[in-house]
Amino acid sequence: MSLAPALRDATFRWIADDPDQDARAELQGVLARAIAGDQAAVDELTDRMAGPLTFGTAGLRGPVRAGANGMNEAVVVRTTAGLADWLQRNGHGGGVVVVGRDARHGSELFHRAAAGVLAAAGFDVRVLDGPLPTPVTAFLVRELNAVAGVQITASHNPPADNGYKLYIEHGAQIVPPTDRQIEAAIAQVPAAVSVPRSQTWTTVSADEVAAYVRRAASLPTGGVRTLRVAATPMHGVGAATLAEVLAAAEFTDVHFVAQQQDPDPDFPTVSFPNPEEPGATDLLLALAAEVDADLAIALDPDADRCALGVRERDGSWRMLRGDETGVLLGEHVLSTMDATGALVATTIVSSSLLSKIAAAHGARYDETLTGFKWLVRAGDGAGTGLVYAYEEALGHCVDPDYVRDKDGISAAVLACDLAAGLKAEGRTPLDVLDDLAVAHGLHLTDQVSLRVTELSRIGELMAKLRTDPPTSLAGGSVSAEDLRPRADVLALRGEGVRVLIRPSGTEPKLKAYLEIVEPVPDRDGLAAARQRAVARLATLRGEVSALFE
Repeated sequence: MSLAPALRDATFRWIADDPDQDARAELQGVLARAIAGDQAAVDELTDRMAGPLTFGTAGLRGPVRAGANGMNEAVVVRTTAGLADWLQRNGHGGGVVVVGRDARHGSELFHRAAAGVLAAAGFDVRVLDGPLPTPVTAFLVRELNAVAGVQITASHNPPADNGYKLYIEHGAQIVPPTDRQIEAAIAQVPAAVSVPRSQTWTTVSADEVAAYVRRAASLPTGGVRTLRVAATPMHGVGAATLAEVLAAAEFTDVHFVAQQQDPDPDFPTVSFPNPEEPGATDLLLALAAEVDADLAIALDPDADRCALGVRERDGSWRMLRGDETGVLLGEHVLSTMDATGALVATTIVSSSLLSKIAAAHGARYDETLTGFKWLVRAGDGAGTGLVYAYEEALGHCVDPDYVRDKDGISAAVLACDLAAGLKAEGRTPLDVLDDLAVAHGLHLTDQVSLRVTELSRIGELMAKLRTDPPTSLAGGSVSAEDLRPRADVLALRGEGVRVLIRPSGTEPKLKAYLEIVEPVPDRDGLAAARQRAVARLATLRGEVSALFE
């Protein structure tokens, strides 16, 4: 296939309009090879110019590269100019906007570009000095009564990616129709090279950042602090802030994975810098065993997610699933307050156990679509009365009045509070999970993911499953429910079994979320119930994996 004239002309225009000399040269090189007849270059150019990036589950994300369908200075400039226009048209002109970043490739350049565009547009821009966790930006949007916040981050995506996370007033991520309105505004922005910029911004003070540390450190409700912690920021930006928060909360026996402690955008020790990925926490669990830790904590690279590792009763270490951590923290939050009428929430793909925990405490419960942009609006659409929310993908919102998003650092300090109290009683988080199983039934969850290279494959599989869904799973009958147009999700439900299938909002994956619920007659019957549940879950996993073939 030869280079189409329209693609060639669009690329020439993009190059002429790009303010970044290196990006222009990069795209010129691809274009030259495509013009010369290199089919691989034609395919690459088609992909690079297939943009623009759109707001997904957690903002814009894409590979750091030149072109409309990548993260680069031109895209950030035009995105920010569109945001500025939307804010001005909605009565927020001149307001405070917080701009932060992580330590990924391109983050510093994109951070300055976003701040410069907003400053030139007349906003009171407050920039975070250096790479800091995403939850700090989310906190400061509320703390400084900002009209918006921008965090340059791709969270747990592969090393080649970066992204643009957007908060609006009150510190929540954007939802429809705001996302589409901002995208429409971006489409009207002139060439990036002609967008005005200014360096008239203000650096956020050390005390303002310290306000986040003080707040997170105030969360523990117990009085016990004897706890040894192994931790990793997974080459991201969370180590210093986590250490500071834990020290302020008087958890001082903390050991970091040395190879992963400092920010490194190449993430050299992990294939994917996501605690959910197989092998990603191997160094952490090895350290936990070496130092005889009581709890292991893994943050993702921008520290908005938190995974916990625990010692099994045979002495080995394993990471808890997101649902296990979610219900542990949910139970802990509700048990340390008068929960009558309080609201807790999780997503439609997370375990159903939180609903039963909420009922036991007299709390309200809600399920939302995936993503914290929906979770923090649970209940009445504004999250009124929300005290805790989690999603199975390691996201936990434990202090919604101050951080209206997932926050790995606050979750970590609350997990330390829980673990320290249990240690003083001679118990562990596994004992609490057993208590919850006896009280509410054993809930086991798992996930099947299919990573694709051709995104069209995801749509093809979803269409096939909707047309011909299975009628039995894990030894029982199931019925299918298509959740469109509310969400691109297919639900399969039966007695004690549930499967939800959806495309990932952040990665090229098709995901299936599995749950088996097995009644537990009493504590003596727990072991037998677990054997039955594990066997059913293994069967279910195999059956769902076959659906993805």
